[in-house]
Amino acid sequence: MTEAHPLRAGLWMAGAISSFSLMAVAGRAVSFEHDTFEILFYRSIVSFLIVVIVGTATGAIRQVNTRNMRLHLVRNVFHFTGQNLWFFALALIPMAQVIALEFTSPIWVALLAPLVLGETFTKRGAFAAIVGFVGVLVVVRPQIGGLSPAMIAAAASAIGFAGSALFTRKLTRTATITCIMFWLTVMQAVMGFLCAGIDGQIALPSAQAVPWLALIGLTGLSAHFCLSTALSLAPASIVMPMDFLRLPVLALIGLLFYNESVDALVILGAGIIFCANWLNLRPRR
Repeated sequence: MTEAHPLRAGLWMAGAISSFSLMAVAGRAVSFEHDTFEILFYRSIVSFLIVVIVGTATGAIRQVNTRNMRLHLVRNVFHFTGQNLWFFALALIPMAQVIALEFTSPIWVALLAPLVLGETFTKRGAFAAIVGFVGVLVVVRPQIGGLSPAMIAAAASAIGFAGSALFTRKLTRTATITCIMFWLTVMQAVMGFLCAGIDGQIALPSAQAVPWLALIGLTGLSAHFCLSTALSLAPASIVMPMDFLRLPVLALIGLLFYNESVDALVILGAGIIFCANWLNLRPRR
């Protein structure tokens, strides 16, 4: 088993958190003009062009191969499903609720990692995931008044993201980040095109939507690059709970750009989440 580097993984996860947060803002901006399949289709096209241009310029494009295509497909089916559910929920319920319900993903990762990856299931990792989720519940408890389809979609997206994270970790054992990103963009562009065109029409983006779609493509790619790098440096059960920090980040974005108030429960929940991440990242002896 390769040596884990949790601190280096944490730095890469900071980049992933920033990218995912920007993508949430851009996704909400275009959700009133495009459905989720169209958003993912255009995002994948932008991301594919970036991968090809950067990969060709750096020579990394030579790392792309057709080995482990089955794993690539499974990983991208999980992610495509989770991302569609996430964008669907993002347009219908408050951003804090979407992120909070999505944050059950580390619990799924902790539970499934021993089965998918053969990683050791530790009591501390499980406890950290539970404590972090308690923090999420503290944040959203006053806002949840019933179980809507959008809430179910947000919760279900967590399973898709957990599966994506686990199979990404598995792929990083034999595939480079460039190879993973290449097949991510290709496969999800095809999936997005087929699903968006199933009704016989795909809406062209307006001039106002183009910059937002480009931002989604850029941040989607950078988020996965950072996440894949983090997963190559540390086990999924360590990396994924770090993503809890996205909640206070998005709470601040909501305060600054959407006039969403931040009450004492949000601060308390963010503190609990921080403690959970600190507990999980302490060096193991």
